[in-house]
Amino acid sequence: MPIPPSGRQYPISHADQAAVVTEVGAGLRTYVRGDWTVLDGYREDEMCRAARGAALIPWPNRLQDGHYEFGGEAFTVPLSEPERHNAIHGLTRWLNWEARRHRGNEVVMGLVLHPREGYPFTLDLEIAYRLDESGLQVSTTARNLGDRPLPFGTGHHPYVRVGTEAVDQAWLRLPAGTRLETDVRQNATGRRIEVAGTPYDFRSGRPIGDLPLDTAFADLDRDPDGRARIVVRGEPWQLTLWLDAAYAYLMVFTGDSLPAPERRRSLGLEPMTCGPNAFRLPHLGLVSLDPGERFQGSWGLTL
Repeated sequence: MPIPPSGRQYPISHADQAAVVTEVGAGLRTYVRGDWTVLDGYREDEMCRAARGAALIPWPNRLQDGHYEFGGEAFTVPLSEPERHNAIHGLTRWLNWEARRHRGNEVVMGLVLHPREGYPFTLDLEIAYRLDESGLQVSTTARNLGDRPLPFGTGHHPYVRVGTEAVDQAWLRLPAGTRLETDVRQNATGRRIEVAGTPYDFRSGRPIGDLPLDTAFADLDRDPDGRARIVVRGEPWQLTLWLDAAYAYLMVFTGDSLPAPERRRSLGLEPMTCGPNAFRLPHLGLVSLDPGERFQGSWGLTL
């Protein structure tokens, strides 16, 4: 029997919710609740495209020229977005992860990322996907197994179905005070721009309209429990994406660069611990993990 392009499939379920996590990249291929297809994923017989549901480690988004400096040394990783001369979405998307634990409503995927060209560090990774009464929770844990500090960031790339034919009709509330400026190659420059008085201000909630978004938002307002909450309303449902304190940035992607019929069909809501280009601009949230040090962060979807 042919092996699916995304490797072994790990289904989890709870009540009327079901999701599938993949061996390749430890990605979230599908998530449904009853007859509601929550995520715009991909079929089992398809290869993952446009990073749908992918985990983005050890950096999310783009790294300009694939080049960075850390600990007084210079490093260059292969360019995975050659048309823009960038490296994009980290190093683990196409690696085979193992299921360290798999039971009815939870799967924990694990990987040891060994030293490689441009990233000569050793990193143990776990991503736990869990379904319960509140919805979906995704927790990422990283630990430095090497003998020197390493640079680290993580993110995820789910595409949310908005319940309408195009994202234009969806209502979005995003409690972000700033967005990150980018250059023509979509690399962050390090400058934050206030959203007040601009088309990027979704703090009070409004329809997305025809605004093209491939935008990193920052300075997220948080509720008393420390979580930032982003709300998307479609017909006839409402979805909330929550981010714990480890996730300081959110990328929003309306899919304008995707081919039809995927263009503006769903909304990429991408939790990120650091901004795009953070390996070159550490003030955008880059984490430095000392030997033996551990990182953990969580995000989730409440339906």
